Amino acid sequence: MQNRRFGYGMVPQQGNGGLHTLTETQMMALSKQGNLTHEQLLEMQGAQQGMKEVAVKNNIEVPKVNFYPSRHPDPRKARKKDIKQARKLLKPSKRSVFNPLRWVGMKYRYNKLHERCVVDGCDCVSLIKYDNLYAKICDEETGESLWDQYWTNPVTGEVQAFIARENITDGRQMRGTYCPEHLHLYHLLCKWEDEDDKVRLTSKAGMKEMVKKGVSTVAVPISMVKKKDNTPQFLTKYEPFFAELERDSKKTQGISILHYQNPVSKMNDVTMVVFDLRIFQQELGQQAPDYTPSILDAVGQMGIKQAEPLVSQQVEEQMVPQTAQGLPPQ
Repeated sequence: MQNRRFGYGMVPQQGNGGLHTLTETQMMALSKQGNLTHEQLLEMQGAQQGMKEVAVKNNIEVPKVNFYPSRHPDPRKARKKDIKQARKLLKPSKRSVFNPLRWVGMKYRYNKLHERCVVDGCDCVSLIKYDNLYAKICDEETGESLWDQYWTNPVTGEVQAFIARENITDGRQMRGTYCPEHLHLYHLLCKWEDEDDKVRLTSKAGMKEMVKKGVSTVAVPISMVKKKDNTPQFLTKYEPFFAELERDSKKTQGISILHYQNPVSKMNDVTMVVFDLRIFQQELGQQAPDYTPSILDAVGQMGIKQAEPLVSQQVEEQMVPQTAQGLPPQ
């Protein structure tokens, strides 16, 4: 089966090269020129590398999503261009108007099986069996993966395939789904449209539109909305540490943060952080068979630097001869 090269997040100025060919400096420069943030570009780059490995090792068809991030200096116009391009790329593939199957109700080309991508017909089940990229592509803000957000039932927690729609974000549901690259682009599209709606509602025209619909904005003092923080002042210096723990706990099951709530005051009286060495050993099982990983190895992989041991100063004790009192010298 012939491979189809992956072009997700292509950069035209780089000779149609993908993001996986850019260095960290080039990625940082690209994030300052358009609508996409540096974290979103990193997620795209990771998706490209994962799909490239699938194509090379398994010789299976992978999607080719030629999305070119806008480099317009105005963030609002860059976002609008990205939304327009993303909607164009996420439209389900249709049959030709001259195809007789289109006139008997089979308008869309890939709308028969639930595991097929409605855009390129990619077999998503084969991708999941090899390497579940849905679980590796995460949101840059919440840390939740595409698998948790779109392929998991929020009520039962069971696996449930994402169902695409005819008009991308609305319209009738189809039978097919989106491959990892198209689903990530769909996720970014939803975020861009939400940001665009918030900006539009804060404008003068947006406020007039809401007033015509009978919706008015009431200003509430911040003191009434802001919740009182009872955290002692000397504990605020540990906030970056706990923020890092919360992010790492979403990536590994070996870290658990437990809160014990007071039944009377409804506050967290006790907070415990648990490092499970057994789970760390399972996750670090790719190392040498004769090597037993320790808790320090797991903590080191999370980016936490260990403190250097203090070197005790050696003090030479001078032996002072003592003469017993009350005894005559020999």
